[in-house]
Amino acid sequence: MHPLRRLAACACPILLLSAAACSTDTPRDDPKPPKPGAPSAQGGLALAKAVDQLKVAREKRSGYSRGKFKLWVDADHDSCDTRAEVLLAEAVKKPRRGKGCKLTGGQWKSYYDGKTVNSASKLDIDHVVPLAEAWDSGASKWPAKRRETYANDLAAERGLVAVSSGPNRAKGDKGPAEWLPPAKAAYCTYAADWTSTKLRWKLTADTAERDALRKLAAGCPKTTVAFTPAR
Repeated sequence: MHPLRRLAACACPILLLSAAACSTDTPRDDPKPPKPGAPSAQGGLALAKAVDQLKVAREKRSGYSRGKFKLWVDADHDSCDTRAEVLLAEAVKKPRRGKGCKLTGGQWKSYYDGKTVNSASKLDIDHVVPLAEAWDSGASKWPAKRRETYANDLAAERGLVAVSSGPNRAKGDKGPAEWLPPAKAAYCTYAADWTSTKLRWKLTADTAERDALRKLAAGCPKTTVAFTPAR
């Protein structure tokens, strides 16, 4: 397992640090217990206040292609690429790891739809804030290496999530103004994950996106967001 994911997992019993880990709304208990991430220097913020920290700007898609984000690298050279690292970290029942990090068996809980999945091949690794959305809201100005780091961000536990392929493909490059998880129980976690990712990477939000997040935050009064700014 990637050391950053391992470190966060070890911290779980004593720290409530990620956007999702601090979500305790009883009407919308998430189907999967979230994992902690790295702490924010300023500590957790109420989701509504975190949304208000997003810089609002008009988004423009020009020159985007998925190939401008290098995907699924093996940063620590342990034969497991980013996709495999997320699968290993999020498994509720650990898969067997074979040669070349081939994973067999295992079990996962897809938080977008609350479904239990018993095959890694039926899961997608989703960028909570899609690559195209990141491009539109600031990543178009980044150097290629920073886009690669974003696309493979294992330092933030909630930027990449293992979810059922159906909801992920329905989501595509949509934001919270156009798409929400099919499981209403996931709304608070999704809004917090989206907001923390945008704040971590200093990405902007357009007006419709900000308004949609505010509406979600109104139903998640106990959800908090913490993040570490990306280097």
